[in-house]
Amino acid sequence: MKVTISSIHFKADIKLEDFIREKTAKLATFFDGVIGCDVILKLDSATNNENKIAEIRVIIPGNDLFAKKQAKTFEEAVDNAVDALKRQVKKHKEKLRGV
Repeated sequence: MKVTISSIHFKADIKLEDFIREKTAKLATFFDGVIGCDVILKLDSATNNENKIAEIRVIIPGNDLFAKKQAKTFEEAVDNAVDALKRQVKKHKEKLRGV
């Protein structure tokens, strides 16, 4: 599975990129049709602490799945987005099976 990580207006460190690859790789265990993931990390200009945004698009045959989460850390935002995508992947898989 190909994972593309883009960080807007900053350079993501290697630990963060490894964390993202590890988390997104788990999505492929739920559905074999996952082709890849596009991850976009942004810093929001909000004054509160929750200014880290993670947008993840899972590329699958047909419609792509998307989740966008905002949190205090990029790790937390990615974790929340992957959890949301797990539910979407499972739902998509059930829909394909006709359950």
